[in-house]
Amino acid sequence: LPPGYTILHTTAYRERPSAGLLPLFSYAPVAWHRGRHYVPAIQVDRRKNHDLCGLDRKDLSRRIRAFSKTENRLIRHLMLCAEGHGCPNAINFFLGKYEAPLPTSPSCNARCLGCISSQPKGSCPPTQPRLTFVPTAEEIAEVALRHFEKVPRGVASFGQGCEGEPLLQARVIAKAIRLIRQKTSDGTIHMNTNASRPDDLTGLLEVGLNSIRVSMNSVRKEYYTRYYSPKGYSFEDVIRSIRAAKKSERFVALNYLVMPGFTDRAGEIRALRSFIKKYGIDMVQWRNMNFDPHRYFERLTGSSPEKPLGMRTLMGTLRREFPRLKHGYFNVPKQDF
Repeated sequence: LPPGYTILHTTAYRERPSAGLLPLFSYAPVAWHRGRHYVPAIQVDRRKNHDLCGLDRKDLSRRIRAFSKTENRLIRHLMLCAEGHGCPNAINFFLGKYEAPLPTSPSCNARCLGCISSQPKGSCPPTQPRLTFVPTAEEIAEVALRHFEKVPRGVASFGQGCEGEPLLQARVIAKAIRLIRQKTSDGTIHMNTNASRPDDLTGLLEVGLNSIRVSMNSVRKEYYTRYYSPKGYSFEDVIRSIRAAKKSERFVALNYLVMPGFTDRAGEIRALRSFIKKYGIDMVQWRNMNFDPHRYFERLTGSSPEKPLGMRTLMGTLRREFPRLKHGYFNVPKQDF
């Protein structure tokens, strides 16, 4: 499905005994009816941040070539991301709109089942290569400042698909944020993170990080741990980070990885309602889980008898109970907090 749409049902399948792991996509059922395709999905975000339909490739190439002599390694990395891998955020940086990426960390402290930049040998291929260097604070600041200069409501975000966990590079990120804020108060400095290091996150909040989006497949420790396989941190550290961000009055979103049949089970719904209420979550981004559905259920739930209540039931329940909770797909600028 295109970005901005969340699937309501998981694809039916019949698996051969020798079948391997499916590639890292979100698998939605599709039907053909009266000359058109249909999928069971709901539009959760009407913004066109990642809509590449009608993209003028020649114009993009021209804008990228304008940086051909740059010595900024991060910009050169984004050139490859935009032209070589079609990354929407990298493309948007060169087009001067929406959200610009600030990939910083080549390493990670989690082993997510559906990691799109690193998969174990014998698994499915990752969808894109991971960053191989740590940019300097000056290189990071240059990207953000160029973007904020062009985009009045611009967002620049750490924690991209082509990197590991940005909090592992908190020191260089803190320096970069200081450099940015010495030049301008414009723009939103954001981080997509697993929220594994609350002390490091607190330091970033103190120097000017505006918002965070915490990646979670479940707010229940058991299922979170099965998916993320944390290395050197715990589910309790994630909670401490969220508390720190809310104590600093920052905007906190959940990057909620949706797998219908699991996400909409009664126990998951109860846990999510309690989590949002307890920690004052500001937004849920309904992101489709890019992972083999059969393997996901096999590894997370086993023979659990719990039945799903439906994604519409889940979303409707949250809208009624938390009328100020934002729902969407993309990160939001600080003007919309």
